[in-house]
Amino acid sequence: MLSDVKILDLSTLLPGPYASMMLADLGAQVLRVESPTRVDLVREMTPQVGNSSASHQYLNRSKQSIALDLKQPEAIEIIKELIKEYDIVLEQFRPGVMDRLGIGYEVLKAINPEIIYCAITGYGQTGPYKDRAGHDLNYLAIAGISSYSKRKEQAPVPQGVQIADIAGGSLHSVIGILAALHHRQKTGDGQMIDISMTDCAFALNAMSGAGTLAGNDTPSAESHLLNGGTFYDYYQTSDERYLSVGSLEPKFFSGLCQLLNLEHLLPLANIASAQQQIKECFTQAFKQKTYQQWQAIFIEHDLCVEPVLDLKEACEHPQIVAREMIVDVPHPQTASQKQLGCPIKFSKFQTQYQQAGGDIGANGKQVLTQLGFSNSEIAALEQSSVVKL
Repeated sequence: MLSDVKILDLSTLLPGPYASMMLADLGAQVLRVESPTRVDLVREMTPQVGNSSASHQYLNRSKQSIALDLKQPEAIEIIKELIKEYDIVLEQFRPGVMDRLGIGYEVLKAINPEIIYCAITGYGQTGPYKDRAGHDLNYLAIAGISSYSKRKEQAPVPQGVQIADIAGGSLHSVIGILAALHHRQKTGDGQMIDISMTDCAFALNAMSGAGTLAGNDTPSAESHLLNGGTFYDYYQTSDERYLSVGSLEPKFFSGLCQLLNLEHLLPLANIASAQQQIKECFTQAFKQKTYQQWQAIFIEHDLCVEPVLDLKEACEHPQIVAREMIVDVPHPQTASQKQLGCPIKFSKFQTQYQQAGGDIGANGKQVLTQLGFSNSEIAALEQSSVVKL
């Protein structure tokens, strides 16, 4: 689908590599540029498979890899040569770093006027926080999300998934890149895309943000429809597992109350002051049976009640399996590796998973040879630590 699109990915950690992996899943040709000296926390994570982590091999899926020390002038010249043949540059340095290296947007645009340059940062290219360090937790905090994503009188909880990184940085980058490609197809013009993970996390306040701005209704812990302020919540079973109850619509609430023999709650569904009473009744009712007993019941009753699965259980859930969200990807050391599949399904395109990410710089010699470097020149670059092969 994107087989004619070439992406030069200079990003690190999670947001940029996840974005370029999504585009690689859609057929784009991605060359990942990694540092031979700088520690990549994702590469060092456990579990390790061969010379890198399973997470890193997932994020580098279907990509080529070259290891360049961008602090050396020869490496910068290689980037400038590569950019002549590429459509997109994806980077994740703090503002100004690419300019100091000599490969900022204006320089690359002069070499290739059609280049689409996407920069992912914590706070964006402008504003008083633009040079400030941060991580997912910080962006969610600044965006206001953490303040009402918690229980009353308790601290916010670090999320199990990186919301600002992925839903913010990765997905918004992919949207921006695809929109810029469409614009270039119509006009021939490339452009720069400025992605702030804090901006994107802030924009995720879709419902509460609208209410705060237009209705001056600032959410707090367990105060709104969907953040624990109503019976829409999690409930413990007798064996200390949990069920998610999302029975908001009248037909679902009515069916659930009847199933639990709590018909006296039916008139209270939309009364704000009665929500705690409903939650207490549900809490007691769900503690009467085990997790497995409730599963057997709710598989037969479509009432927006589902079990809280651990990740291994989720991988084995029949819906996840049926949707082919677990795939076998070719792997250079282990023949194949199970990974999360691409979640986007097309009627006229089938995702091809070429291989799991390999060793750092695995395709360096091939890339340099294609650029016209001789074996002796490549050897000299390796000897001087410009490139790691």
